[in-house]
Amino acid sequence: MQARSIFGKLVAGVAFATLSALTSLAHAQAAKPNVVILATGGTIAGAGASALNSATYAAAKVGVEKLIAGLPELGTVANVRGEQVFQVASESLTNDNLLTLAKRVSALAKQPDVDGIVITHGTDTVEETAYFLTLTVHTSKPIVMVASMRPGTALSADGALNLFDAVSVAGSKDAMGKGVLLTMNDSIESGRDVSKNFNIKPSAFVSQWGSLGMVVEGKNYWFRAPVKRHTMNSEFDIDTITSLPNVEIAMGYEGVSPTAIEALGKSGVKALIHGGPGNGSVADRIVPYLQKVRADGAIVIRSSRVPDGFVIRNAEQPDDKYDWVVAHDLRPQKARILAMVALTKTSDTKELQRIFWEY
Repeated sequence: MQARSIFGKLVAGVAFATLSALTSLAHAQAAKPNVVILATGGTIAGAGASALNSATYAAAKVGVEKLIAGLPELGTVANVRGEQVFQVASESLTNDNLLTLAKRVSALAKQPDVDGIVITHGTDTVEETAYFLTLTVHTSKPIVMVASMRPGTALSADGALNLFDAVSVAGSKDAMGKGVLLTMNDSIESGRDVSKNFNIKPSAFVSQWGSLGMVVEGKNYWFRAPVKRHTMNSEFDIDTITSLPNVEIAMGYEGVSPTAIEALGKSGVKALIHGGPGNGSVADRIVPYLQKVRADGAIVIRSSRVPDGFVIRNAEQPDDKYDWVVAHDLRPQKARILAMVALTKTSDTKELQRIFWEY
């Protein structure tokens, strides 16, 4: 009888200990933020033929579940789950892809059981997607883009740490309200400002106005905050946008001919971005062709191909006289993103210029 009593106590003790452990685990999981990883492909999901292939590889090969399973450390900072939205190299993304992704991000951000969202992406156009989400998704919850310059199969692959940092930032309360972010190479960059400045180095991404902060061993260190309108303060809302107008880019250079501008003008574009040298300069022989584009009803936006600085209105060209818009500090590819979004609301050049100053 006594043996049975002792055995019963042991069983009860084990059951209580197990229940306590499960309760503690549940409390620990509840205490951690819930982060959803949306995967779109890119180098971070790429694979090379050998560990020496850091620049030659196939992008968009590894699915999101495998990415998560290969980095169990993510579980130390958040409760993580993944969704495969696309599986493409980012240079092949389309306007429809942007709309699909942004609408999914918006829907997830409205869920009370989602604290932050991470989006894995190819480096080639991650800055464009980041800016599109910055303009169109209404949430104060962290949205963090992440990419890698080397596939996971390469020596010194950067994707794993970048992804860990992204999940850590996405689950952090101090990242709320700062707009869409990009975590690369230990830095936290603004989705509006960041650009890819080098094609094969892990330190490829920079913002001309400086990083917002850094991530070190899962802790955020902030140094500045965005001042341009974004996310919750944006007048644009992805939930009301069903399509994007056709906006194209024509670059300026020595000896430039009007061929591209003429062809694009005839193609039915709603706006044409001119990526000129210097202060958005336009060759004298090109001016009449841009005037023709504007006279035919398309918006002309003067931007600069120079990495840093900003275009000054009425400096290189009489923008007021020609009824042109200047892109402020946005490079041509980002000026295109803002133009597409802005044209869903207005085609008035004064309003468009206001938008370019504010966003």
